[in-house]
Amino acid sequence: MAVFEDLDIWKQAREICKQVYKITNQAQFANDLRFCSQIRSSSGSIMDNIAEGFEREGNKEFINFLFIAKGSCGELRSQLSRAYDCNYISEDEFNILKEAAINISIGISNFIKYLRNSNYTGSKYKY
Repeated sequence: MAVFEDLDIWKQAREICKQVYKITNQAQFANDLRFCSQIRSSSGSIMDNIAEGFEREGNKEFINFLFIAKGSCGELRSQLSRAYDCNYISEDEFNILKEAAINISIGISNFIKYLRNSNYTGSKYKY
């Protein structure tokens, strides 16, 4: 049985979410409650939308949720720039997380292309 936890893009999204929580637990960042909440939300949205789309069991819906996850990747990258500009994260942290977010975005795009070219429409359409 296929599960979303097996998807590489979901695993990568989970990892970047863990890293975002790690950096936002640092004192200076943690004190900026609204921004801390926003960046945590966008990082969590990536993995959550991959999971929700997968569980819908239809490729068209899954693709829609993947586009939302991809948008959240862009939002996270923007927020990482803001975190760097506010001196909440180091240049190394920024570069590592930005590269990870770009790689996830590329992976999501590639998966969308794969699903669009697949003849499989999803298990909910079998019956």
